[in-house]
Amino acid sequence: MHEYTSTPRVWGLSCPGFPEEVSRARRWTRDVLRGSPLAEDAELIVSELSANAILHTASGRESGVFHLAVAVSAQVVAVSVTDDGGTGTAPKVEHQDQDAEHGRGLGMVSAIAHRVVVHDGDGGRTVTAELFTDVRRGGHPC
Repeated sequence: MHEYTSTPRVWGLSCPGFPEEVSRARRWTRDVLRGSPLAEDAELIVSELSANAILHTASGRESGVFHLAVAVSAQVVAVSVTDDGGTGTAPKVEHQDQDAEHGRGLGMVSAIAHRVVVHDGDGGRTVTAELFTDVRRGGHPC
């Protein structure tokens, strides 16, 4: 993390809606969070949310994009993916068989993150996953 920074910092990246951009978003997240104990979890979350944006929204269509933000403060690392919209249903956690190849991503994100928030907007939907930097037993922040 950034040891000399006392205020929250926010980074942003916009990616074309191509499948190979998911790996770029993952690498970018890893670079932003280099040295953080939460980097691997954030990287996995970004991968799942970016893939969902491409697979389930207009972000995966021709000229579609998805936008990624990483916010870091002393208390939380928040990763957000905003899609281009185009679906009438909100993302939901599906309880799939553990051997299922699809439909487990948001459930995995919910299991890793301390909080997941979905915001609908005019231009799409933003899913934000928060990872608290200091957590007591039971998953509550100190």
